[in-house]
Amino acid sequence: MNLTPRLQVVAKHVPKNTICGDIGTDHAYIPLYLIKNGICPKVIATDVNKGPINIAQEQINSAGYSKYIETRLGDGLQPIKPREINSVVIAGMGGLLIRNILEASPEVTRGIKTFILQPMVAQRELKEYLLKNNYTIIEEDLAQEDRRIYEIIIATHGKQDLEHPIFLDVGKSLIDKKHPLLKPLIHRKKAKLQKIVHQCEGKRTINAEERIKECLDKIQSLEEVGKWL
Repeated sequence: MNLTPRLQVVAKHVPKNTICGDIGTDHAYIPLYLIKNGICPKVIATDVNKGPINIAQEQINSAGYSKYIETRLGDGLQPIKPREINSVVIAGMGGLLIRNILEASPEVTRGIKTFILQPMVAQRELKEYLLKNNYTIIEEDLAQEDRRIYEIIIATHGKQDLEHPIFLDVGKSLIDKKHPLLKPLIHRKKAKLQKIVHQCEGKRTINAEERIKECLDKIQSLEEVGKWL
């Protein structure tokens, strides 16, 4: 089966021969891909809703992979036992929700070596959480579907210092490897910040002035990054 460009990039970062958890599996596209391509010997697919779990199970049965993919109903990492998986995919949900999922199951997260996270929004807030809670961001990647660019974060355990605040908005590894989607990502981020500045300009409050300064500083930093590419 063919994955969408977003899920293809997510799956690419799952370490070979790991037992992987796919949280919020939906139709079990990633578990099916991981087993079919011999990337993982086993995958545990979870979802908080019965509908997706039932559809996922049907897809798994149809493919003949029920021996290798187990579905479980439950919220976040709660259906997973400590040290039952050593890699995890949490993709297609908000960054704050991903943060909450990690925070709610510390005994499970301690046993996981590789975290492949794909937040739809609040990417910066998720990265801030990771760095403040003894995670190291190993790598970041980008995927494009139609006009949208998706950010993928690959993390593990370990303390990491933030070298520069701009790396919360644009990953250092993306800059180092001059990712081909980085320029359009920077353009989109600048456009969002400029929109906020425009919205705040008519308001004469301290909060609005602080927000304008914060956005202008970020725009300047993003422009500096653009010069490095």
